[in-house]
Amino acid sequence: MKKPPISRYPVPDLNDLPDDIRDRILAVQEKAGFIPNVFLALAHRPAEFRAFFAYHDALMEKDGGLSPAEREMIVVATSGANNCQYCVVAHGAILRIRARNPLIADQVAINHRKADLSPREMAMLDFAVKVSLNAQDIDESDYQALHPHGFDDEDIWDIAAIAAFFGLSNRMVNFMSMRPNDEFYLMGRLPKGSH
Repeated sequence: MKKPPISRYPVPDLNDLPDDIRDRILAVQEKAGFIPNVFLALAHRPAEFRAFFAYHDALMEKDGGLSPAEREMIVVATSGANNCQYCVVAHGAILRIRARNPLIADQVAINHRKADLSPREMAMLDFAVKVSLNAQDIDESDYQALHPHGFDDEDIWDIAAIAAFFGLSNRMVNFMSMRPNDEFYLMGRLPKGSH
């Protein structure tokens, strides 16, 4: 069976891309060993590619009160709530690696309320999913539920911003019919060297 295209929109050739975008994609390929489809699909519109990844990096690659694994956990939980296959699969792989837990991504993606989470993680994901699905209902009680778990107001901003940004990402990926790379499915599931 022939594989479907990675996006319903044209995917540009690497050699035809502006230098900065091509360099970013090649750097990702060097680090990951493959090019995640999101980079190729979004390169269809270079200005939007740059804006998307600038905001992505501002949220996901910063210091702060959230660990890298917690940030990925937010992405997986909210992407699951938004039925985004690409983001669940891709960020689930990153979560498994960052959390050093081969089970956590599937649990969080399906129903974080049934996942093996700490009280801190549960409170964080309850808030993130509420931002993703019912942001209009956020009130002071939502902040008060997070503070006892060590989240300050800047951390709460980060949780909300990640949930909101990936809400955009989920919707873009879904309307483009973007396919996850096959490589993501096994990442972080097996100890290194066992497959």
